[in-house]
Amino acid sequence: MNIKNVSVIGAGQMGNGIAHVFAQAGFKVTLIDVSAVQLEKAIATIGKNFDRQITKGTITEGDKKSALDNINTQTELSIGVKDAELVVEAATENIELKLKIFRAIDESAPANCILASNTSSISITKIAAATKRPESVIGMHFMNPVPVMKLVEIINGYATTKEVAATIVELSKVLGKTPCVVNDYPGFVANRILMPMINEAITTLFEGVAGVEEIDTVMKLGMAHPMGPLQLADFIGLDTCLSILKVLQDGFGNPKYAPSPLLVNMVMAGRLGAKTGEGFYAYTAGSKDLIVSKSFSK
Repeated sequence: MNIKNVSVIGAGQMGNGIAHVFAQAGFKVTLIDVSAVQLEKAIATIGKNFDRQITKGTITEGDKKSALDNINTQTELSIGVKDAELVVEAATENIELKLKIFRAIDESAPANCILASNTSSISITKIAAATKRPESVIGMHFMNPVPVMKLVEIINGYATTKEVAATIVELSKVLGKTPCVVNDYPGFVANRILMPMINEAITTLFEGVAGVEEIDTVMKLGMAHPMGPLQLADFIGLDTCLSILKVLQDGFGNPKYAPSPLLVNMVMAGRLGAKTGEGFYAYTAGSKDLIVSKSFSK
């Protein structure tokens, strides 16, 4: 595949997870973010996640050291991508921001570099059109938490070549992931199915059919879901859920994708889920994880 140097743009939850799995697989990783503080937090998070793997016996202290040695950080995008054979963008789910980032990557990355986006809903074709190399742009949608979840949803844009798609499929396997190739339509597969379910769960709460815990319990015990849809929404981020639903609604022009008024109000109120400490549940920091301390009604 001739890919040895990978740049990851965005040091948030998804970006640090993506950097983690590439570094653990032996790739040289440059983690890029405009915030030096966020980069420090990301490296600390990656270290803690490696410690969890050590506790579980899946890696050794030596493995952790080698992987962390594979990661460098950079606040200047143009410097961070100049030697990359693959760039994976993992910024906020905002179309204008992503287009701006891809224009900048296109200017600074080598001509043979593949440009991938971790977007969970935004059109790869639209992102690719912002570059001079649309044939080399592809979606590489990791699931959260990245070090744990096996799926990578690979999205072909209108111009993505078969060679680029085949390279990303094989690369995903090297990371220990299971790649699934899909085409570029709003929400792709994962969120086209998941987000309407989450939205319906929120509407069920909004209409007073049942409470938060009851809705999640029905879906966990009745449908064998490992996590209820309302708690899952909290962990995804309610603002992200709202953004994806708007992409679906705009992309298909179908009112069935319209976000629940309760979701809209919660986002406006700043109750975005686990990352703000309150969503459908309240969260307190435990020794390793966020702990659900109570659930809220609407």
